[in-house]
Amino acid sequence: MFITFEGLDFSGKSTQVKLLSDRLSLADHNVLVLREPGGTEIGEKIRKLLLDKATMGMTDVSELFLFSASRAQLVDEVVKPALEGGLVVVSDRYYDSTTAYQGWARGISLDSVNAINRCASGGIVPDLTFFLDIPVAEVERRIQRARSNKDRMESNGKEFYEKVRQGYLALAKQEKRFRVLDGEKGVDDLHDSIWQEVDSALKQTATGQPKK
Repeated sequence: MFITFEGLDFSGKSTQVKLLSDRLSLADHNVLVLREPGGTEIGEKIRKLLLDKATMGMTDVSELFLFSASRAQLVDEVVKPALEGGLVVVSDRYYDSTTAYQGWARGISLDSVNAINRCASGGIVPDLTFFLDIPVAEVERRIQRARSNKDRMESNGKEFYEKVRQGYLALAKQEKRFRVLDGEKGVDDLHDSIWQEVDSALKQTATGQPKK
């Protein structure tokens, strides 16, 4: 099973990825946790380029191809073998991020983005995608509370992030695999909701029932 987490920066994705992977392990599932961009030697080098504020002059199309190059390496080198080996793969971001950030927010043609996504992913589609939805104003509050220095991607303005959020919400209406969760809920409440969905999906897979 392939499970992905999506959302704006500081939406709590990484926390929920960790909680889910820990619970899957306790339930005797073999689980592999990944993040995008990165996850391979080549991907980590690309990640540094993408997040480095020294590369602020990067064009939107260059950004799109770099994210996709990292993903293509990750899918071929890690994701595909793991899924074929029966592991539960949990990823912090996947190609829906590219659709929301580079398509909806950067304004690159969605047809082009979708074609590149298909190529970079090798046709591997998540079984479940959790979108942790938070208002853009909450992103700023969380950054301030964390006293975090913004990386290149986090340095985009409010209008950019509003477009990203709308992109995710549009995807959620189109894709049955999406589950939209209130990212402002408590950490434990969110985890319980996520676990119910994952546990149900795993049981359906085990019994050969069709996914909802």
